[in-house]
Amino acid sequence: MWSDMIGNTIGLIALALGWRRSILTWPAQLLSGLILVGAYASAHLSGGVGKQLLVIGVAAWGWWQWNRGRRQAQDGSIAVRFATWTERGLLLAGATVGTLAVGGLFTLYPSLSWSPWADAYIFVGTLVAMIAQARGLVEFWFAWLLVDLVGVPLAFNSGLAFSGLVYVIYFALVVWGMRDWWLRTRTTPDTALEGAHA
Repeated sequence: MWSDMIGNTIGLIALALGWRRSILTWPAQLLSGLILVGAYASAHLSGGVGKQLLVIGVAAWGWWQWNRGRRQAQDGSIAVRFATWTERGLLLAGATVGTLAVGGLFTLYPSLSWSPWADAYIFVGTLVAMIAQARGLVEFWFAWLLVDLVGVPLAFNSGLAFSGLVYVIYFALVVWGMRDWWLRTRTTPDTALEGAHA
């Protein structure tokens, strides 16, 4: 599907821009989400559609967050850091409760998704990853890795082969991006993102 191919190609560009800590990652994610709504709707993956609508909303919020915080970084992009243990606990709790709630909804209404728990996992995992990215947390890369583990087989089984291939490429980009952000935490003060936390 052309919408699948174009939307995911823009998604790859967005991830690469995120790796570079460029604020352009957010408008790219927003555009990718708009295009992929059509792709997932045609594959009858309500969770995928919901995920992309969520991507659009969180991309707008992340764009705003990074606009506020990028002045804290010397190169005009965003400062990064590791999450505190409290933040990690909140992200994990949100992912668990969210997956149970969305998976329960999809199970209660089977017409919403043919793969309710995998769909719910990807739906909520994407939200958690984007929130962590908007906060400049290195853990966002780990969240994307966990989403990819389920996203690859689900995309292939749904007939969205290009999405599946893109998820594989995502995996490589995520590993490299994680390494880059990890190394940057050694040179970026933890306080550098304070302006983006409010």
